[in-house]
Amino acid sequence: MNILVLNCGSSTVKFQLIETDTGLIGADQDRRLAWGLLERIGSQSLVTLQTEGQRPVKQAVPLRDHKAAVDMVLKWVISPESKIERIKSLASIDAVGHRVVHGGERFRTSARINEEVLRKIEDCIDLAPLHNPANLKGIRATTELLGEGIPQVAVFDTSFHSTMPETSYLYGIPYQLYRRHGIRRYGFHGTSHRYIAYRYRQMYKLERKQVDIITLHLGSGCSACAIKGGKSFATSMGFTPLEGLLMGTRSGDIDPSIIDFLVHKEGLSIDQVDSMLNKQSGLLGLSGLTNDMRELLAEEAENQDRRARLAIDIFCQRVKRYIGGYLAEMGGADAVVFTGGIGEGSAVIRRRICEGLECLGLSLDKNANERVAQGEGGLISNKDSKLKVHVIPTNEELLIARDTFRVVSGQPAEPKA
Repeated sequence: MNILVLNCGSSTVKFQLIETDTGLIGADQDRRLAWGLLERIGSQSLVTLQTEGQRPVKQAVPLRDHKAAVDMVLKWVISPESKIERIKSLASIDAVGHRVVHGGERFRTSARINEEVLRKIEDCIDLAPLHNPANLKGIRATTELLGEGIPQVAVFDTSFHSTMPETSYLYGIPYQLYRRHGIRRYGFHGTSHRYIAYRYRQMYKLERKQVDIITLHLGSGCSACAIKGGKSFATSMGFTPLEGLLMGTRSGDIDPSIIDFLVHKEGLSIDQVDSMLNKQSGLLGLSGLTNDMRELLAEEAENQDRRARLAIDIFCQRVKRYIGGYLAEMGGADAVVFTGGIGEGSAVIRRRICEGLECLGLSLDKNANERVAQGEGGLISNKDSKLKVHVIPTNEELLIARDTFRVVSGQPAEPKA
């Protein structure tokens, strides 16, 4: 089955075209046929398109909206230029899987999209006003371009975390606010954390209930997840993706009273404070330079920039805090796993996070850590380390494609075994 995977942001569309079926999943031989990124939708867009074995195609084209972006993807994958032998026409695309950021408490697993599912995704817009509207645009564009008959599946960031106990997801606010408005921790990056748990289980030939690990998805957005018995037990992102670790432009954990203080002292509106915490804080806000960890590391190394170093140190300290806290909550774990752009790509950040954690039984193999190349992964702890440390590249699109295949085929989105 040929599955088109779409991840629609407010001004971007990421896609992958993946061939998968029961046999390919069982052999772990799913094939990525094509992939790409369309940025700056609504203006002069930057487009990168690539087919397996071919050089990327890069161009600047005007794309007025998400429908135009999805239309460009569809036209390209069936064109001779893409050189995808399996795709001769739009009829060769069997189904479409969509990343949907917020499913609230309504979706504990991936779901085939129909009018009822669309209404429930719309009901979650208040919980994810920056993300769900863009996800819906991608779904509607697909329906308009491929017709009502094309099977579409929604795969939710929040679903993996639906197994958290009340002690992990409730806030210390009046309980009726949870009952009335659904104010609770939902967690995000769920598909990434689920993929890492799956890959770790596969590597060590474990049953799901044997997987006790802490996963660290570190990129422009960052989250930690305590996975106990193969299920999400706790996670750092909360009611929104703003809570938790320090991120590229997001503050992470702060005292909530700071918001009221800024409204009065700076004369800001609630919306302005919210925008500042989401878009002007984190690494960018602390350093005053950039939200890009690579650039901050260069500034620290080449120019001994104090604020660059400060931002990096706080970033690493917050990750350490969650590792220690989760180990205590879980009663121990077998491994810490790094993933995401920073987690996979920066040996320096991994080393600085692991420094000082020897008291928890973690011993990093510095040479192995340096040897791990982005996109490869590997074991980076010493042989005598009680707590293993891994780098495992994430692959959310693969799980979205597999979920889509299973749902369309009438199977559970995620098998029990």
